[in-house]
Amino acid sequence: MDIISIHNVLFEVLGYQVSLIELIGTITGLICVWYSVRANVLTWPIGIINAAAFLILFYQVNLYSDMFLQVWFIIIGIYGWINWSKKDAKKTISRLDKNQITLVLFLVTAGTIFIGSYMSHIHEMLPQFFSQPAAYPYFDAFTTTASIIAVVLMAQKKIETWVLWISVDIVCIVLYILKGILFMSVEYFLFSMLATSGLITWIKFLKNEKRTSIR
Repeated sequence: MDIISIHNVLFEVLGYQVSLIELIGTITGLICVWYSVRANVLTWPIGIINAAAFLILFYQVNLYSDMFLQVWFIIIGIYGWINWSKKDAKKTISRLDKNQITLVLFLVTAGTIFIGSYMSHIHEMLPQFFSQPAAYPYFDAFTTTASIIAVVLMAQKKIETWVLWISVDIVCIVLYILKGILFMSVEYFLFSMLATSGLITWIKFLKNEKRTSIR
């Protein structure tokens, strides 16, 4: 459909053509992160819309790992929506212990290697669906793996989710510049700022919760 094509240009910014699907993904993404910084449950339904838009966009620019990631975001978005609706998210923020952090690091590394290797050959295994080779498969695989874990930690309200998101955002800024998706690169720069704010804000929430529990 032409309406969801990256070639369906709405306007230009400094010579860069912004498509409808990229604009939808950008706006819903920023709103989603803004709500997550505030531990507001509205982050999840908006995030589902964001994931659907990005799924369509990433398929068109051959970032297949990121494309499949959006399916996971939709699934975990439903889980997070239900989980955050149960009680006040601000009062359940917590940290990972050392063993959990070690596990997260292992899973990110292993997932990057496995997915990157697979996506390097996906155009050979499924040429009927993927006519072009995956672009930057290992960097794409890192953002995919780290995001899969980060969104689960987000749904469980773990502070370390923001550390992963900041790492993902930095890699995505570079990746999208290389792919020529400049509007999204700017968006991920804003994401990195919001993620930093989220880390600081959630640490404050946790400290306030501890003070309240002591009283």
